[in-house]
Amino acid sequence: MSVFDVPVSALIKAVASDLKKQGIQQPDWTLFVKTGQHRERAPESSEWFFERMASVLYRIYKQGPLGTESLRNYYGGKKRRGVRKPHFRKAGGKIVRVCLQQLEKQGLIKKSKKGRIITGKGHSYLNQRAKEAAGLAIEGEKKAAMAGKERHEEKSTEEKRVEEELKKQEKAARDKLKAAEEEKKRKEKKKEHKEEKKAEAA
Repeated sequence: MSVFDVPVSALIKAVASDLKKQGIQQPDWTLFVKTGQHRERAPESSEWFFERMASVLYRIYKQGPLGTESLRNYYGGKKRRGVRKPHFRKAGGKIVRVCLQQLEKQGLIKKSKKGRIITGKGHSYLNQRAKEAAGLAIEGEKKAAMAGKERHEEKSTEEKRVEEELKKQEKAARDKLKAAEEEKKRKEKKKEHKEEKKAEAA
């Protein structure tokens, strides 16, 4: 199982979770800053710093060597300016630099002449996380399948209940109609009997 055999989002989540478990400290200022000028608000997730670090590691693995400016361009975006034309803005350099420094301390990346590149440790680390992510994805698919099966069973039970209720209503309607017809026949016979008595008396 390689890095490219699992969804990127699942891999980044697995890497971010593992980096947090390793004791990497999230800087206090990450709770308040935006990721770039093009963003209107700070990230909603409290763990976005680890997700960005995992994303940087994956980006270097896939496209390395990469420098700070290349990563700033990648994570940048268009800044909205109201009715005026939006302009491209790079992502914050401080965030990228801190991520790179933390990954270097862990021995997952290293410097080269053209930028940071993945190390052997980083390569094997990502492959391990990919296996974990694949396992979690399989478990998620199984849970989704079980949930779908349960919903189908519940739906089948509900359909049976509705079908039985409809049958009861149809039976009640038939019985009511039958009773009305019998009552009508009884009244007609009674009327005929009265007419016969009147004819005999005359």
